[in-house]
Amino acid sequence: MTDAKAQKPASEATQKANAALAAKLDFENRRDFENAARGLVESLDGGIVATERGTKVWDLNVYDFLGGEDEIETINPSLLRMARLNMANGLFEVTDRVWQVRGLDLANMTIVEGDTGVILIDCMTTAEVAAAGLALYRKHRGDRPVKALLYTHSHVDHYGGAKGVLSQDEVDSGQARVFAPDGFLEAVGGENVLAGNPMSRRAQFQFGGLLKPGPRGQVDAGLGKVTARGTVSLIAPTDIVTEPVERHVLDGVAVDFHLAPGTEAPAEMHMFFPELGVLNMAENATPLLHNFCPLRGSEVRDPRIWSHYLADAVERFGAGTEVLVCQHHWPTWGREAVKDFLERQRDLYKHIHDQTVRRMNQGWRPAEIAESLDLPPSLREDWRMRGYYGTVSHNSKAVFQRYLSWYDGNPANLNPLPPVKAARKYVGYMGGADEVLAKARADFEAGEYRWVAQVLYHVLFADPDNQDARHLAADAFEQLGYQAESATWRNAYLYAAQELRHGVVKLPPRPVLSPDLLGAVATTTLFDFVAVRLDPDKALRLKWRINWWLEDRDESVCQTLCNETLTHIMGKRANDADATITTTREVLVGLIVGKIAITDALDSGGLTVDGDAGIATGLFGMLDTFEMQFDIVTPGPEHL
Repeated sequence: MTDAKAQKPASEATQKANAALAAKLDFENRRDFENAARGLVESLDGGIVATERGTKVWDLNVYDFLGGEDEIETINPSLLRMARLNMANGLFEVTDRVWQVRGLDLANMTIVEGDTGVILIDCMTTAEVAAAGLALYRKHRGDRPVKALLYTHSHVDHYGGAKGVLSQDEVDSGQARVFAPDGFLEAVGGENVLAGNPMSRRAQFQFGGLLKPGPRGQVDAGLGKVTARGTVSLIAPTDIVTEPVERHVLDGVAVDFHLAPGTEAPAEMHMFFPELGVLNMAENATPLLHNFCPLRGSEVRDPRIWSHYLADAVERFGAGTEVLVCQHHWPTWGREAVKDFLERQRDLYKHIHDQTVRRMNQGWRPAEIAESLDLPPSLREDWRMRGYYGTVSHNSKAVFQRYLSWYDGNPANLNPLPPVKAARKYVGYMGGADEVLAKARADFEAGEYRWVAQVLYHVLFADPDNQDARHLAADAFEQLGYQAESATWRNAYLYAAQELRHGVVKLPPRPVLSPDLLGAVATTTLFDFVAVRLDPDKALRLKWRINWWLEDRDESVCQTLCNETLTHIMGKRANDADATITTTREVLVGLIVGKIAITDALDSGGLTVDGDAGIATGLFGMLDTFEMQFDIVTPGPEHL
């Protein structure tokens, strides 16, 4: 008897769908493989990065199944090609004085040699892989000190490894500078602090980090293999780039910073090295279709502005560029090749934007636009424009959302029943779960996997314990994953199947937010994070005002509780405050992440209260502790 919870092979319908796509693609074109391998100095020893205790934070050996060139029936053939390209790893010489560490994380670290040391562009996700990458470079080029660290943008895979390549003391003493685009810390705080918990949970679906790698599991993340494990850190910038174009000379090397806000990240910048002929486009021009809004969630990005900054970069720097590098994947060499690639990327984002808006103006709905929209042949047939990370489908929906919101304009969708109540009605109207399942099984056999997943959503939200529905929905998700060209869609489908079969993975307790991250963001973000954790039922009819003084920063904050809502004003000291709390940023961060209890802080003197001390203890008693592993593919118990 077949185990209902077991992974299944590719169905006949899936094999046909993948074969039909493969027939349309030019697998004879090997240019990307040549570029991905060009300049390799040394691959990562053993394919592993481990801590001093031997804990693996990066292991490429789990992807050995990708070796060779044979097709794998359970992997979309186009995605399989990208997954093999992303196996290139190690230290690469890009051009004179410019090197890259690739394949040790989702993102790259670019190294530019100055007169006395090195300039690092980004530092990957965790300190462990960043340190390993820098050590690999130094093995071949000597122990050159880091003179500057340049954050291209505000996503964690580009700054999280900071303390693997620099110490706070080196920065504080002026031995090294840290550059970031305008709005960097605000963007870090907004995405990674206030919404960090649900984004982290949803990222499990996007990147597939909790899926076992294999032909029926995780194979890639589009931008790279997967995000590295380890210690996420952040060193606050010493220098903020605020002008549209700024020239700095770092360790004897001229750098033109080119701000590109509101593109792939809220705060992002490109860099042109005129003496080296190297243009770094951050994450705005990688050899694939990126996301306008990733599956993990974010503010919707503006592809019109994104396209504009790509065009501006070509216009400003194209004539002097011999090599294009980005912070994912491999470089592009040759002035004409660089120009062609950037212009195609420019048109890729603009085409999806323009054609979505055209359909919006014709009265089309998001799902209708997503179903019909495709790229023109000149873009669709270019491997570097295909949807391994973003897709035309969900990107078009993001464009609709950016302009017209979540609402499609039909009042039937203005105030619908919530999922569980609606699901129970749907299932009742359809004759009950058994009737729905019988029809869904027939559709599954016919290869209608999208519809099976869609209709069983209602059965599962009506009754999440219906095992037949769980198993059939998992089988449908699995086949959708096998067919998906986008790595993120594959991961999402397969992880949904895993959770339906085996439940939500229980992770060991740990802070969702890195203390380094909270220590670096603006104080106002810390107080906003406290505010979003307030349980209003515990604050019912309470009203008070606290003056906070962070003595190590000489910062004053006036925090008010009123109408079961916390607000604050930076720089204010109220004359009518009910309490004045004196502490440090370090203690405040410790309280927020749960490393320090408020009673311990009071007993140790790390926090003192002038006035009503009960207000301080009461505040932290009213705050929720967010659990990351909440239900997604079935309703949480609080909704039943």
